[in-house]
Amino acid sequence: MANTLFQNALIKQRQNVPPIWFMRQAGRYHSHYQNLKEKYTFEQLCKSPELAAEVAFGPINEFDFDVAILFSDILFILEALGLELKFDPGPKFTSYISAENFKDYNNIEKAIEHLKFQSDAIKFTKEKIPNSKSLIGFVGGPWTLIRYAFGKDQLIPKNKEVYFEFLITTLVPLLKKNIKLQLDAGAEIVMIFDSWLYDLESKDFKAIYTTLLEDISSTFPNKVGYYSKGKQESDIIPCMKYPFAGFGFDKSINLADIFQNSKHGFVQGNFDENFMLLDSDQFREKLTIYIDYMKSIENKDGWVCGLGHGINKETPEKNVHLFLENIRKEFS
Repeated sequence: MANTLFQNALIKQRQNVPPIWFMRQAGRYHSHYQNLKEKYTFEQLCKSPELAAEVAFGPINEFDFDVAILFSDILFILEALGLELKFDPGPKFTSYISAENFKDYNNIEKAIEHLKFQSDAIKFTKEKIPNSKSLIGFVGGPWTLIRYAFGKDQLIPKNKEVYFEFLITTLVPLLKKNIKLQLDAGAEIVMIFDSWLYDLESKDFKAIYTTLLEDISSTFPNKVGYYSKGKQESDIIPCMKYPFAGFGFDKSINLADIFQNSKHGFVQGNFDENFMLLDSDQFREKLTIYIDYMKSIENKDGWVCGLGHGINKETPEKNVHLFLENIRKEFS
């Protein structure tokens, strides 16, 4: 089961039309999801494999995206370690990991057993979607998960050494097992979504954090993609030498520079997700500008077309249809 356009992007096979998928493409903006949400909680939709497959199938069926995504949440891995997690409607923890108790949250084997519902959801999704579509999994970025686990209001300088000790001893090893679980279940690649890098200092990112990213990518060569938000091009470009399957970028990044530095794997991005909220005429204007910009990039081998971040819950469905139709028309 694979989408030819996506498979070509993974190996930088030159092609005119890019594959398209959106972060959060299965979610609150979509009537299919809203109908399911009237009957089930978010947790039920994620943790019942048959329901998770139905949610993931919705945007494939409605909009003809090239890639389906495991329907889950990056924070279940913290729940698996023992943090009590509820969605009401957003995620809420009743307590946090701290410098005093972080060694109590280290049962990796128990945690990965808790996450088995993701493996089952991938298997059901593979059965549900057409053979012409790809399927990917995802996990949260290590730093993003740390900020949730310890609480985003914690002062980083005070806890930085503890953060990195917990990353190295527990969270990264667990993430690698979570990635393996999803790949073994049939995901073509697994995306790492690291969307909370704003408060990780550049010197720590370069000196320490990149070694963790290199470790993860080297464990699964060309099977793990990395999306980052909150870091400059100068921080991310050196990571492109690691054996990641590809990289996703937010709206702030100049993709022309990225393509010049991309030697292998895909480059995903990065239409401003806020433009998807505009009325049809304004939306078309912004999309035309984006299309003209992408056409101006001579070599964009490996391009995966998508948004700069997750699709907003207020996005009109008609704009999603317009986006896919126009991208495919203009690049055919």
